[in-house]
Amino acid sequence: MSPTLIGLLGIAALFGLMLFRTPIAFAMLIVGFFGYAILRDFNSATALLLTESYSTVSSFTLIVVPMFILLGNISSAAGFSRGLYDAANAWIGRLPGGLASASVLGCAAFSAVSGSSVATALTIGKVAMPEMRRLGYADGLAAGSVAAGGTLGFLIPPSTAFILYAILTEESIGRLFMAGILPGLLMTLLFVIAVWLVVLFRPEAGPRGEALPLKAKLLTLVDSVPLVGIIVVSIGGIYIGAFTPVEASGIGAGLVILLAVLRGKLSWDGFKTASLETLKSSAMLYFIVISANVLNPFFAMTQIPQLLGDGLTSFGLGAYATLFVIILFYILLGMFMDELAMIVLTIPIVYPIIIALGFDPIWFGVILVIVVQMGLIAPPVGLNVFVVRSVVPEVPLLTIYRGVMPFLLAMMAALLLIIIFPQIALMIPNSMFGN
Repeated sequence: MSPTLIGLLGIAALFGLMLFRTPIAFAMLIVGFFGYAILRDFNSATALLLTESYSTVSSFTLIVVPMFILLGNISSAAGFSRGLYDAANAWIGRLPGGLASASVLGCAAFSAVSGSSVATALTIGKVAMPEMRRLGYADGLAAGSVAAGGTLGFLIPPSTAFILYAILTEESIGRLFMAGILPGLLMTLLFVIAVWLVVLFRPEAGPRGEALPLKAKLLTLVDSVPLVGIIVVSIGGIYIGAFTPVEASGIGAGLVILLAVLRGKLSWDGFKTASLETLKSSAMLYFIVISANVLNPFFAMTQIPQLLGDGLTSFGLGAYATLFVIILFYILLGMFMDELAMIVLTIPIVYPIIIALGFDPIWFGVILVIVVQMGLIAPPVGLNVFVVRSVVPEVPLLTIYRGVMPFLLAMMAALLLIIIFPQIALMIPNSMFGN
């Protein structure tokens, strides 16, 4: 039996395991380990597993994962997310659709300490959804704004998607973090425009909120300044070169714990819960990285990535037409697969093609994350849709899917702008590190 045929059987087994709801990390590890054992031998597969497990858990670079996750979990446990939403609501909630726009801005701000789309959607959703429903917002607009806003957690640094992409491609985490800033702000703006357009044509979907006096507005800013300051210190410190992403993650986590304790907003039980959730999330991501590092050598031996890459480039479509095919592939895959699984399984195939076409790998990292974000709110899976529905189970799924459609169009617009104008993604990292 040829290595390529064994590889195809491995792919079939991988999707079969996922079809039976086997966690993606376990599915990749099983296929990678036994596939490598078949092509080489059992002892070599065992040595590969041990080596990759040790190198992953001992990696200094990967410390950013638990530190930034802890930063987000402590912020959520201390209720700082409420302060971010209240500040946005106080200043723009009076406008038509203002609470939906405030939800988007709250998600964008919380994304800068979270790095997780699910955590962002769930945290802001618990605060924003009851308020919007109380004021008579249409369920579709309310849920859609939170579900779409949550995807910003995957793009605005610190982003677990960028960390995973950097590990798999050996690109700079710092450059990727900086590359996500302007696209994240652009997408936030386009989401707010989407809310405005919905309310323009359906004013009843987003009634005005309560007008607050200037003093109350300023007080909300004062309450949110400390956390915003931590965001500026951790992300801004990377930009000016004061410290590395690893150092920034530790400084950010330490500062948010100190802030929560000093303000009396973090109980011992809350700290233990946040730490436990951090351990669970970090272990999952570490396991995915280990499994990917076992699976990829197996696929490399089968030559399937090379054959697929050669097959795609042999069509002679040209660079941007090939990029369009890749994006379409990701959009279709995102309808059925978890976002991290997509990145892990496809990067070994897609990344060499992108490099061969002459595209900037940092720029493509931003493109990839945006496309993967679409899968978070697109039917039939749309993980963020289910997250928001867990907050408001009485709202039908179909209503939420209809509500996210304007935001999906906004994401497509952002994607198109970044493809046409690559400097949106590359300006900040290039100004820091050079071309």
